[in-house]
Amino acid sequence: MSVTEFDPRITFDEDRQIMEADFSNFTFDSTATVNRFYDQIEERIAATGEELWFFLVNLNATRIDTSAWFAYARRGKALNLAHSMGSVRFDASDATRAQIERDANTEAFDPNLFSDRDGALARLESLPSKRRMRIQHDSNYSLGDFVRRISFDDAESIMDVDFSYFTFYTSKDVNDFYDHIEERITETGRKWFFLINYNGCRIEPAAWVSFAHRGKSLNIAASLGSVRYATGSETEADIRLRAETQDFRPNIRNTREEALARITEMKVLVGA
Repeated sequence: MSVTEFDPRITFDEDRQIMEADFSNFTFDSTATVNRFYDQIEERIAATGEELWFFLVNLNATRIDTSAWFAYARRGKALNLAHSMGSVRFDASDATRAQIERDANTEAFDPNLFSDRDGALARLESLPSKRRMRIQHDSNYSLGDFVRRISFDDAESIMDVDFSYFTFYTSKDVNDFYDHIEERITETGRKWFFLINYNGCRIEPAAWVSFAHRGKSLNIAASLGSVRYATGSETEADIRLRAETQDFRPNIRNTREEALARITEMKVLVGA
């Protein structure tokens, strides 16, 4: 399905600060379908210029294939933590309701399931808006935490980014780190092959939307090719999920040596 088919299913009520996702009579038949739909929701939220919304989700006759459940749960959790002031779901079928309730028990969230839209809306209207009392996150890191993690090999045209044992807790952590990377690249006046160490890196769900956006923008602007290595299982899973629909190859390798070998291959392909 194209984004034009998803768009009518994503609407915004500015007055009530509600983003409604209409999954009714829709089948999430694969991880690719999940990723395309959630990519478009993220794009539409970004286009509003407002980060926080109440989420109203229509699950009437929604079907989620077993193969798509992992992606559906993971992308939904990341979206909620990044942009939701409260989420409610309504008209879930018995099968979908049971699956969501099982996920709620294992993912530590309140499914807020209602039998009709009016009940769901009433629940949202009882929740306080967080827009005017938005908490500004304090910096978890200082400039020195970033400086030592970026280095350049002029001869090999490689920028080495060390995310090892680093945790992105919030979007502020993401923006602070990527602002520094962009400044360092701008100083060089050129593009680079990106060699990224994800060993022990953690990207919390609340940071994933910003992390994906900043990473994609940086790659488009300044990368000759990117290779990642030593990713942990959860981080690797998220990277592969987003790569499926966001026009980039994850290029994930187990070791630094394997990643460098892949960059050598890429240099041949681009004639560098």
